Amino acid sequence: MNTTKFRFSAKVWLYPGDEAWHFVSLPKKESAQVEAMQAKKVRRGWGAVRVTVNVGKTSWDTSMFPHKQSGTYILPLKAAVRKKEGIMVGDTILLSIRLQEA
Repeated sequence: MNTTKFRFSAKVWLYPGDEAWHFVSLPKKESAQVEAMQAKKVRRGWGAVRVTVNVGKTSWDTSMFPHKQSGTYILPLKAAVRKKEGIMVGDTILLSIRLQEA
């Protein structure tokens, strides 16, 4: 099975609005690579891309989304993961992301 992995550091930010959604943004280079790989695939809602994420000792399956304002993909960080790993807004964290095939 061919899997695509990315490893990078990113700063945690809070999505503006009433909800407390925490995100990290993929770097532009990695975002461009993901976009190129997704170009010929059937798009999921909002352009979602299924991924498996590792942060610290925590691993989970989720989706990341294209973010038009920044030109990158953004990845939501679940509250349970943030609590378990002690992650706060403004922290820079090391992530490993593996794109899921389907």
